[in-house]
Amino acid sequence: MNDEQLLRYSRQIMLPELDIAGQQRLAGSRALIVGAGGLGSPLALYLGAAGVGELRIADDDTVDLSNLQRQIAHRHDAIGQPKATSAARAVAARNPEITLSPLQEHLEGGRLSAEVAAADVIIDATDNFATRFALNAACVAAQRPLVSAAVIRWELQVTAFRPGGRPCYRCIYAEGDEPQPTCSESGVLGPLPGVAGTLEAVEAIKILSGAGDPLFGRLLLIDALRMRLRTLTVNADPHCPVCADAA
Repeated sequence: MNDEQLLRYSRQIMLPELDIAGQQRLAGSRALIVGAGGLGSPLALYLGAAGVGELRIADDDTVDLSNLQRQIAHRHDAIGQPKATSAARAVAARNPEITLSPLQEHLEGGRLSAEVAAADVIIDATDNFATRFALNAACVAAQRPLVSAAVIRWELQVTAFRPGGRPCYRCIYAEGDEPQPTCSESGVLGPLPGVAGTLEAVEAIKILSGAGDPLFGRLLLIDALRMRLRTLTVNADPHCPVCADAA
């Protein structure tokens, strides 16, 4: 590491759980962020600022005026522009030394599998269950760690899934049994996606650097209206159609 990098990352290098070795692991890592909205905005900004070597940001949507209440990577003058590009531009403005790859597409099929297999950690920053299920299946198949979060109204949840391990996302939610209300239907407090995305960044940094104890097999729930926090143990579904046979 050069002097400028030592200065840039000095506050986290001081952490004994991370140190220079952990910082170097971050620099040599590739993260795939799927979604550049409310969750993906702070997630991309913090991973970029932390010095993760390469960020690939996938989103096929464009910036809308209604996004600006919570999607902090995007500015008013980015309305109408691709979210992936807008988010990458915001990250580059803070840390120009990392590699940024905006993917203006909806990842699916072989493209999704290839991007997942090439990443060291995958972070789900989407807002729909079809994509979450597809991401989970791809991560199980490629044996890659997955960090996931969801936000609605005043509530959020965050969890992580170990590479090649159990449980997986499908153990928690069965297809067809998904909670139905969405943020566009029920609303969301603006700062909450920022909190959830930031927590996803923390989990991704821990996984990439080897620091601490990620949320593997645990689900963190926050009720911000009453400011109550709970952590639940998540057990593997013995009949899970995704991870039971892969174990």
